[in-house]
Amino acid sequence: MSITIRQAQPQDAHAVVPLIIDAIGEIANRLTGEQEASMVEQELTELFKREDNRHSYLNTFVAVENDHILGILVYYNGEQAITMDANLVKWLLEKNAPSITIDIEAHDDEYYIDTVCVAPEARGKGIGTLLIQFAIDQTKERGFTKLSLNVETQKEDARRLYERMGFVITEPWSIIDEPFHHMVKQV
Repeated sequence: MSITIRQAQPQDAHAVVPLIIDAIGEIANRLTGEQEASMVEQELTELFKREDNRHSYLNTFVAVENDHILGILVYYNGEQAITMDANLVKWLLEKNAPSITIDIEAHDDEYYIDTVCVAPEARGKGIGTLLIQFAIDQTKERGFTKLSLNVETQKEDARRLYERMGFVITEPWSIIDEPFHHMVKQV
């Protein structure tokens, strides 16, 4: 298995967007202002191809084997999230979508793993771990000392994986009124 991780490109949308939806579920409806699955995918594809929001290809990395995308990592700086989320709210208002408040998901001094998802046919092969290790390495290269993520409190297997990779729970967090653990790894 020869897997490489590279920056996503706009033309990767067909493979990346379904994985983002798989990972974030109904949050995708809120972020796009849509309810019908085909419209959620269409609008998230538009967001992915843009350069001004958290789900932009610029914040997405893909794990690839033989030109096939097997997993994704959406990753950005906590301070940048404020501007990106303001852009998203503005876009939603312009398209007359329901107004939303986007919860802050990271502190300003952290790089943040927003989304990790591995294609169903590639799960159990360590690709998620490779993507998280990539984020750790990138965080160091970018001169930051903290990498964070949020994990739903009931997802104990995921929490244990993150703990094995050196993340520790630092505080409780709430996203869309759901309880999460905010986990941080010092890099």
